[in-house]
Amino acid sequence: MYTSVALLLELGVILAVLSVLGALARRFALSPIPLYLLAGLALGEGGIAPVPAAGEFVQIGASIGVVLLLLALGLEFSITEFATSLRRHVPSAVVDLVLNAVPGAVAGWLLGLDGIGVMALAGATYVSSSGIIARLLGDLRRLGNRETPAVLSVLVLEDFAMAAYLPLLAVLASGGTWLQAALGVLVAVGAVLTAFVASYRWGHHLGRVLSHPDSEQLMLRVLGMTLIVAALAELIHVSAAIGAFLVGLALTGEIADHTRAILTPLRDLFAAAFFLAIGLSVSPNELLPLLPAALVLAAVTAATKLATGRYAASRDGVGRRGRLRAGTALIARGEFSIVIIGLLGTQHDKIGPLVAAYVFVLAIAGPLITRLTGAPLSHAPLRERADATG
Repeated sequence: MYTSVALLLELGVILAVLSVLGALARRFALSPIPLYLLAGLALGEGGIAPVPAAGEFVQIGASIGVVLLLLALGLEFSITEFATSLRRHVPSAVVDLVLNAVPGAVAGWLLGLDGIGVMALAGATYVSSSGIIARLLGDLRRLGNRETPAVLSVLVLEDFAMAAYLPLLAVLASGGTWLQAALGVLVAVGAVLTAFVASYRWGHHLGRVLSHPDSEQLMLRVLGMTLIVAALAELIHVSAAIGAFLVGLALTGEIADHTRAILTPLRDLFAAAFFLAIGLSVSPNELLPLLPAALVLAAVTAATKLATGRYAASRDGVGRRGRLRAGTALIARGEFSIVIIGLLGTQHDKIGPLVAAYVFVLAIAGPLITRLTGAPLSHAPLRERADATG
């Protein structure tokens, strides 16, 4: 079997660089996410040290990374608790949509884009990054905070909205009819609702099927099931993150604790690839000219996400500091916005570089702003959290 020397060398250098950056971030009690993103920018096309041989591997690792991040996040919840939180936060989802999609739509109109371009830019400013925020909450040890269920409810409701939005955008961008787009939306939304109901009613049986005292067997079973569910989600144009999150929700008790322990190192490795891949997807040559416009749009939508988080946390009775933490946690944009660029192809060449610059600004600024909003209230998992008001 042939082994690529270039691939091994580039991966070795990447891991060494990430190790140094991670240690540097920990030394100053920061999340390593911004540094990983900057490393991706430096190692991508047009950067100071491109890694062409390792690029494909990093992209594959990024897909696994976001799945593992959302699986780990689902393990922190019980399905009953989360279903209750979702029902309470439907108004939060409406506020989120109005406050954060409108700035993107207005920006698209001012840029003279057509209807599909306006729709795409609205989606890019609307949806936060589940992957970045999931890792950020863990890095800052906020998974047990009172405001965290509100943050996660908003994120998952955004992912549900993406289940309708992405098929619609994909069909229209490819020249399809509104009827075809509507059929795609109905299939995607129906599949998401079916999966959620199935997880709610019969998810406890999944734990019995996957449970095993041997760590290796448990890891293989849980990871295999998660990737299968994530693949089925992607097949119907629903985020793989939703599928992974539902698997995590279905696992409770001892199996959830055991799974969390054995998958943490694997999650951290592939999560690093995920953040690196976002950086690799941005070309410095395209980023710099559009940076002023991206900064303005980022400032506006950071403020609207802050308002969204404050409103959502207030519905849970969270205190002033907790509402501020919830708002800043939602600022980061990431994987969905990159997907939107890909769906448009080359027909809307104005949008791609602008969205890439916008995502990069908020992917870096979001974690930094979130870190400034204070220390965690609790280090305990959500299932064990005290009833602190934040």
